[in-house]
Amino acid sequence: MHSTLLRSSPTKHTFVSEHHGPLQPLSLREMEAKQHQIKSLKSYPETGGRSLAAAAGGGGGDGSGYRAGSAEMEMEAKIQKAIDFKAEGHRCYKEKKFREAIGKYHRALLQLKGVHVVDGTTGSEVNLLTQAAAKLTEEQRRAVESTEIECYDSLTACLLQSELVNYERVKEYCLKVLSHQRDHFKAMYRAGIAFYHLGDYECALRYLRDAKNREPTDTNVLRYIQLTEMKMSKSGQRERESGKETQG
Repeated sequence: MHSTLLRSSPTKHTFVSEHHGPLQPLSLREMEAKQHQIKSLKSYPETGGRSLAAAAGGGGGDGSGYRAGSAEMEMEAKIQKAIDFKAEGHRCYKEKKFREAIGKYHRALLQLKGVHVVDGTTGSEVNLLTQAAAKLTEEQRRAVESTEIECYDSLTACLLQSELVNYERVKEYCLKVLSHQRDHFKAMYRAGIAFYHLGDYECALRYLRDAKNREPTDTNVLRYIQLTEMKMSKSGQRERESGKETQG
């Protein structure tokens, strides 16, 4: 370890190093510069004087790597929250608390959008979350997709338990499920029911027949096919009668 000896004289002080001889006097500006450099290095010695965010970013001085890492962690947390809300929704559904279940499923789906509507996050953070979503692992992608399918499917089940069923919403959710999984039996069947009650019998029959192809012996599907064909027959008969009156 270097030791520094001080030799005194009436007019000036000279600092002498045991190994390096007399030290040259520094100007005030040079001393301030050296002092600033030492403080910077002391701040984060393990990063070589760089800021902590820059060090975490793997060399990026703007800290973008650090923010991207935080975004990925946030996305992982949101996926887990979505799964937890979905599980709570299933519990409420089993307890026949359908309104509560609907709320849980909606909260789960809100998590999967990446950003809370009420968060008030800045545009840059939204972009980072979008970038993080592009880096999801295959396992995370499957978890997101399966959670979305289960939530939309369960929402339709809850809505169909209502006294006044919103068939437009049932149709919407069923089509969302089918956009992910075309051969989803319940979504095909419920879409058929929704179109039937909305008066679109051609679409109803198409989805119901698709459901029948999946489950040929399902009595509910067969019953709705029969009801739909009867409606179409009556509608066709009225149209023919109306045409005859017009010609007459």
